Amino acid sequence: MGKFLQKYRNMSVQVRASFWFLICSFLQKGISSITTPIFTRLLTTEEYGQYGAFNSWLGIITIFVTLNLFYGVYTQGLVKYEEQRAVYSSSLQGLTLTLCLVWTAVYLVKRDFWNSLFSLTTVQVLAMLVMIWATAAFNFWAAEQRVMYSYRRLVALTLLVSVAKPAVGIFFVIHAQDKVTARILGLALVELVGYTGLFVIQMVRGGVFYSGKFWRYALLFNLPLVPHYLSQTVLSSVDRIMIRDMVGKSEAGIYNLAYQISLLMTLFNTALSQTLSPWIYQKIKAGRAKDVSQVSFMAMGLIAGANLLLMLLAPEAVAVFAPKAYYNAIYVIPPVSMSVFFMFSYDLFAKFEFYFEKRSFIMVASVTGALLNLVTNYIFIQIYSYYAAGYTTLFCYLVYAAGHYLMMNRVCDRFLGGIRPFPAAQYWGLSIAFMSAGFVLLFTYQSRIMRYGLLFLLMVLALIFRRRLKAIAKSLVNVRKEGKKK
Repeated sequence: MGKFLQKYRNMSVQVRASFWFLICSFLQKGISSITTPIFTRLLTTEEYGQYGAFNSWLGIITIFVTLNLFYGVYTQGLVKYEEQRAVYSSSLQGLTLTLCLVWTAVYLVKRDFWNSLFSLTTVQVLAMLVMIWATAAFNFWAAEQRVMYSYRRLVALTLLVSVAKPAVGIFFVIHAQDKVTARILGLALVELVGYTGLFVIQMVRGGVFYSGKFWRYALLFNLPLVPHYLSQTVLSSVDRIMIRDMVGKSEAGIYNLAYQISLLMTLFNTALSQTLSPWIYQKIKAGRAKDVSQVSFMAMGLIAGANLLLMLLAPEAVAVFAPKAYYNAIYVIPPVSMSVFFMFSYDLFAKFEFYFEKRSFIMVASVTGALLNLVTNYIFIQIYSYYAAGYTTLFCYLVYAAGHYLMMNRVCDRFLGGIRPFPAAQYWGLSIAFMSAGFVLLFTYQSRIMRYGLLFLLMVLALIFRRRLKAIAKSLVNVRKEGKKK
C-alpha cells in the first residue's frame, strides 16, 4: 500500500488528473448499472420500455437544443482563448441557456403536436428540457476542470450526483402511481439542484452572457458537425423508440435492458480510448502513424475478449439485472455486444479524420450508418420483432466502422503518403474471428454445462498466456505515460 501511495505522489498532475477523470466515468456509468436491477424490479417491462424511449429522445433532442456546444468546440476554445477563458466559458453558457429557452418556447406553442410525436407527456418533456440545460451546464464546467487538471471537485460532485440520482429515483418511484414520470422527475431534480450552481459560478467568473465573437465562433464550428453528432445518437438510440412504436412498450423494455447490459463494455472502450487518443495524435504529428498498429490491435483484442466474456455469461447477467419477465433479453446481448467492438474500432479510425479536420469525411460515414439503421430497423423489426434491432445495430455499426476505415485510408493517402495504420487483412481477420465466436456462443445458451466448460477453458488459457496478457497491459500503461508527456 505504501509503495502504491508513493507511486501516486510521484505522478505528474496530468497523470493523476487523467486517472481521476477515468474514475469519474466509471462512477457515472457504474453506479447507474449497479442500480439497474432495482429499477427493473420496480418498473414493469412496459414502464421500463417507456423510460428507455424517453432516454433515446433525450439524446436526440439534446443535439438539436444545445448543438453539443460543450463538446469539441468548447475544449478547443478553452485552449485557443486561454487568456479569455472565463469570458469564453460564461458566453457559451449564455448561448446554451438562450438555445434552451428558445426551444422551450417552440415546444410550449405546439406542445400537443410535440407530445404526440414523442409519445411523452408535457411534464416529461419539460423535465427533459431541464435535464438538457442542467447537464450542459455541468459539461461546460467539467470540461474546464479537465483542461485545468482540477479533479478533486469534479470527482466529489460526480460521486454525490451519481449516488443521489438512483436514491431519489427509488424514493420517487416507490411513492408514485406514474412510475415512469417519477423516475424522470427524480433525475431532473437532482441535476437541477446539483448543477445550477456550476452555471452561476462560470457566469459570475466570466461576467459576459453574450459575446458576438464567441457565439459566432462556436456556432460556425459546431453547426457542420450536427449531422455527425445526430447520426451517432440515432445509431445508438432510435431502435428503442421504433420498437416501442412498432412492436410495444414491453418489448422495448426487454430490448432496453439487453442494450444497457451490453453497453457496460463501453466502460472499457472509454478507458482504452482515453489512453490511446493523445498517443495516436502524437504519432500522427510526428509522422509515425504506422506505429499505432500493434498497440491498437492489442486494445481491440482486449475489447473483443471482454465482450465475448459478457456474451458467454449473458443468461446470468440478465438474471442478476432483472426478473424473469426480461429473460429473452439474452438473445439480443450477443449482436449488441459485437457492436461495441465496432464502436471502439471506428473511434480509432475517426481520429485520423479529426486530426486533419476532414469533417466532410466524418459526416459521410456517420450519416450513411444512421440512415441505414433507420431503414433496416423499419424493415426487419416488422418481420422479426425486437430481436431484429440487435442485428441491424450490429450490421450498421459494422458498416459505420467500414465507412470510417475507408475515409481514414483516404486521409492517409492524402496526408500520410498512403500508409495503412490498420492493415485490412489484420483488422477484418480479427473482426470475422470475433463475430464467428460470438455467434457460436449464442447457440450455447440452452446448455449451462457447455457454457461453463467454455468459461473454464478461457480461465485456463488466461493462466497459460498470463505473461503475454501482462505484457499487453504494460504496453498500454507505457502508451498512457507517453501520451501524457508534453
